[in-house]
Amino acid sequence: MHTQLLTFMSYGQNTRSSTKPVETGKEYTVDITDNGSAGDGIARIQGFIIFVKGVKAGDKNVRIKISSLKDRFATAEIVTSSTDTT
Repeated sequence: MHTQLLTFMSYGQNTRSSTKPVETGKEYTVDITDNGSAGDGIARIQGFIIFVKGVKAGDKNVRIKISSLKDRFATAEIVTSSTDTT
């Protein structure tokens, strides 16, 4: 039972803390797949969530720059974007 308790306590912890697929200050080209509850666009790089202001779900080839990096997500600003929503 003790082993099960330890497994339960560690569930959901971010084990990728040193291997995030993005870095603060770097630029990436992403597709916006969803909108967050605050209206920010959501992109993903290798499953890692990036919130981007000023875009909406369906925007493609959006060039972003990572402005902050947290354990489970990043925030980014638009550098350039395409108007292609197909």
